[in-house]
Amino acid sequence: MELAISGLYIALTALIALALGYQVVARRRKFRIGVGDGDNKEMRLHIRSHANLIEYAPFVLLMLVSAEAQGTSPLWLHAIGSAWIIARVLHPIGLVQGRGAVHFGRFWGTLLTWIILVVLAGLNIVNFVASAFAG
Repeated sequence: MELAISGLYIALTALIALALGYQVVARRRKFRIGVGDGDNKEMRLHIRSHANLIEYAPFVLLMLVSAEAQGTSPLWLHAIGSAWIIARVLHPIGLVQGRGAVHFGRFWGTLLTWIILVVLAGLNIVNFVASAFAG
C-alpha cells in the first residue's frame, strides 16, 4: 500500500508548518523574545497561527491516511486534501492580516477545516461500518 496521496498532503502540510514556524522565529528575533509572546500582539498572532495548524493537522492527516488505506477514491482524497491546504493557507493569513479580528481568510480557513474534519470523520466511520458488515 503506497499512500502516496496522503503523503503529498502530509508533505505540503509540513511545508506550511515550516513557513509558519519561520514566521514565529523571525518575530522572536525582531522583538528579542526568547520564550512566550513577551506580551506582544504580533508575536502572539504568529504563535497562534502556527499552533492552530499543529492542533488540527494530526486529526486531519491521520484520517486522510486511514481513508486512503481503506480505498477511498483518489478524486475524493485530492478534493479533501486540496481543501485542507487551501484552508490552512487562508487561516494564518486571515489571523495575522485581521490582527485577530474576523477576516475573510480566518473565517473561511476555520470553516473549511471544520467541514474537512466532519467529512473525514464521517467517511472513516462509513468505511468502518461497510467493512464490518462486508464479511
